[in-house]
Amino acid sequence: MREGDEVPDFELPDQTGTKRSLSALLADGPVVLFFYPAAMTGGCTKEACHFRDVAAEFAAAGAQRVGISRDSVDKQKKFADMHSFDYPLLSDADGEVATMFGVARGKFGQKLGAPVKRYTFVIGTDRKVHKVISSEMNMEMHADEALAALAS
Repeated sequence: MREGDEVPDFELPDQTGTKRSLSALLADGPVVLFFYPAAMTGGCTKEACHFRDVAAEFAAAGAQRVGISRDSVDKQKKFADMHSFDYPLLSDADGEVATMFGVARGKFGQKLGAPVKRYTFVIGTDRKVHKVISSEMNMEMHADEALAALAS
């Protein structure tokens, strides 16, 4: 998925098991969809907590934060409860959405416990990708650059 691409609708369960579709999420404004390799790991926790900590800035921009990984619904719930996340964490257990976005890793990455690449997509209400953010090592950059993209 690149900037300017239209994102097909998809539906995945969140950490409570509730099905969430992209189209329903976009009804409330732009969506910042961030893929992370694995719940409850150091880097992913730092990234997800930063998205939580800048909630007011995302609210002011009228955008929603949505995390997504290949973790199960139960693991997503444990992760969300442990860190008081105030946004949905989607379970892409079969990796279909990660593949659609081009962030799925091969078998080697899965064996290392990182089945998806760390990417963030700012998706407008027109379902187009407005910004793509990628960094495996700078965890706070994802939320910060998403906010900058929303402001421009």
